Amino acid sequence: MALLRVKTTGVLVLLAGCLAGCAASRPVLYPNERYNAVGAEVAEADIEACMARADQAGHESDKAAGVATDTAIGSGVGAAGGAAVGAVLGNAGRGAAVGAVGGGVGSLIRGMMTANEPSPVYKNFVNRCLSDKGYLSIGWE
Repeated sequence: MALLRVKTTGVLVLLAGCLAGCAASRPVLYPNERYNAVGAEVAEADIEACMARADQAGHESDKAAGVATDTAIGSGVGAAGGAAVGAVLGNAGRGAAVGAVGGGVGSLIRGMMTANEPSPVYKNFVNRCLSDKGYLSIGWE
């Protein structure tokens, strides 16, 4: 029981770390003439406005909706693999359970780490909007 508690605590700490480090990605602007003329505060407001336009146009700003689906798929794949290994070792049920947990946790963590990454279409929309305002986006962070 103590071993299970230690493993659970470790998983929770890992998940908390992922959540803390998974801030939404935003465009980084090159300090060209437009940026220097208006300053950082106005440029940030223009970034927000372009991101709002992309959202209003129906483009996904993040992929959080797919995390649950990916986690379920990972659990299923893990269960199948675990059952196969468990059958060879003499306990298919236990292998399936361990595989399901491992596959689900792995998929969940991967999904959490990429969920805040905007889609390429969203990034292109925002970059185009910023370009139309005179800015030059040099990437996203």
